[in-house]
Amino acid sequence: MALDISDVKRLAVLAQLELTGTQAEQTLDKLNGIFALVERMRAVDTTGVTPLNHPIAELRPELALRLRDDVVTEPNRREAYQACAPATQDGLYLVPKVID
Repeated sequence: MALDISDVKRLAVLAQLELTGTQAEQTLDKLNGIFALVERMRAVDTTGVTPLNHPIAELRPELALRLRDDVVTEPNRREAYQACAPATQDGLYLVPKVID
């Protein structure tokens, strides 16, 4: 996929940017470079490659992010938090309708 100068100008209008002709050409070159890189990356066969949560884990496992177990550490205080609310129902805060 390659963009042309009219695409860049349209994107500039959508992003509310004012680009000169030179800036539009430079942006066109940069965007086409990004798209070319994405196409090169898509061409790589990744069949059988397991995704990593952090690339350093493959090279040096001892430096991989050590994530803690996902466990609840705080008590449920919903009742106490909702005690001062003007209106609640089924554990949810009730608010007046402001948009029709």
